[in-house]
Amino acid sequence: MRARRWRGVFGWTCAGIALYAIYLQISLGGRIDSDGANSALQAWDLIHGHLLLHGWIFGDATYYSFELPVNGVAQAIFGLGPLAAHVASAFVYFVVVALSVALAVSGSRGPARLARAAVTVLVLAAPLLTTSTLSTLIEEPDHPGTSAFMLACALLLSLLPDLPQPGAARGRWVPPAIGVILAAGQLGDATVTYVALPAIALTGAFRLLSGRRTWSADAAVLLAAVASLPLEIAIRALMTRLGGYQMVAPPAGFASPVRWPGHALVVWLNLRHLFGAVPGPGVALGAAGAALGLACLLAAIAGLAKAACTWRRSTRAEQVVVAIILVNLAVYLMSRVPLSDGAREIAAVLPCGAVLAARALVPAQFTGRVAARAAVAACGLVAVFPLAVAAARPHVGPATGPAPYDQEHTQTAPLTAWLERHKVTYGIGSYWDSSVVTLQSGGRVAIRTVDIGPKPHHRAGLHAYVRGWEMNTLWYSPVRHDARWAIADVRHSRYSVHTYESIFGRPQALYRVGSWIVLEYRANLLGEIGPVA
Repeated sequence: MRARRWRGVFGWTCAGIALYAIYLQISLGGRIDSDGANSALQAWDLIHGHLLLHGWIFGDATYYSFELPVNGVAQAIFGLGPLAAHVASAFVYFVVVALSVALAVSGSRGPARLARAAVTVLVLAAPLLTTSTLSTLIEEPDHPGTSAFMLACALLLSLLPDLPQPGAARGRWVPPAIGVILAAGQLGDATVTYVALPAIALTGAFRLLSGRRTWSADAAVLLAAVASLPLEIAIRALMTRLGGYQMVAPPAGFASPVRWPGHALVVWLNLRHLFGAVPGPGVALGAAGAALGLACLLAAIAGLAKAACTWRRSTRAEQVVVAIILVNLAVYLMSRVPLSDGAREIAAVLPCGAVLAARALVPAQFTGRVAARAAVAACGLVAVFPLAVAAARPHVGPATGPAPYDQEHTQTAPLTAWLERHKVTYGIGSYWDSSVVTLQSGGRVAIRTVDIGPKPHHRAGLHAYVRGWEMNTLWYSPVRHDARWAIADVRHSRYSVHTYESIFGRPQALYRVGSWIVLEYRANLLGEIGPVA
């Protein structure tokens, strides 16, 4: 028995290592833009002792409690640069997949565990055939990583006994652990507040009321979920008082019910994008790849329907997974933010749908040995195929820059190489041409974001000011830094040579580098940049 157990551990470990290697290869073939580069720079500060990230102003999600530490560990091993960013991004997605597999196989035995794992991996692999979805899932910190907190809570709920005994010691630690996980998740992403917390609380309340008990494990889970909100608020208030980072408030609020039917169409489109079920030039295998994504989406819908129909007989974990999907979709549908490219906002639906699809399509145990082997082989081959195709996709370029079919931005590698050759160490530029260059150079070239707009107080002319989004205010201190270079983009008039000359005067030299013109000045430009606006 012990030898069989160790063989199982060895087999699952080898499969996990192979799967992570594939995800890493897929991530290396993608791109990291300035959003991901800023997360990498935040992680770099984190591992260098700046635990509160003083001076940083984040966007509406910080990813402080998961993706940033993972990035930091990767940077401690590989240094600051694109490689560490890709290693971290692939690992975050691997954790999401691993938690999904653990949930899907819970309660199953023998070959059924392998078949359920393969179906889960398949559903989570199909979107990687689509360039736009791939960039959301596996290339840089984004909302998909937040689903790890939700899946971890559901997995912990599966450890609770179905019929808890008063005073029983088993599972007592689960509710407090869930409360801590939820608080940590909310610290990094408000999606946990709007989706995971109500889903877990509502499920606990339902089970508590339907069981007609004044106290149970479900009551403890409910209290832990509710308590996680003030706990996160207290932690964040303490960090702010100690000089920690600032952040932009996430967009919140509900749209008029009149708009909800229109939002429903947008939600359906985003679901198709999320599962890779939208044909287009960026889909590997073309229509066949989109058809595979659609099949996975339909399997997830079937799993959701089955779990909903058998709600009272479902486990706690299954109920929470269903609630997460429904709450996420409902909140997004009723909110003011539905966009046609907003699949990331409902990212938790993908792994939760994969779990339900696997549990619906594969029984908990096979009755025949031949049928079991055939099912495992078929599921495994179908799961490996999209992974192999996604991993074999030609690389976009030298790890940074835009995705294919993105005509708005060009690869920054030539610009970074030129700046390094000419010993440029500090300068300013547009958002998409700044931190990505800093990351690609390993920090040897620091290009800081500035925004350009009309001068305040109705004065004529333009001025450059600090953009209060994904940046560090300490970057713009003329006492600390000397920026004598500016990056002009010849394709966009907002950051043209003429614009910079109207703000800072004529430079002493101009250099054409691909799609950019680099301006060299004699004086430090930071003294003429306005404060955060």
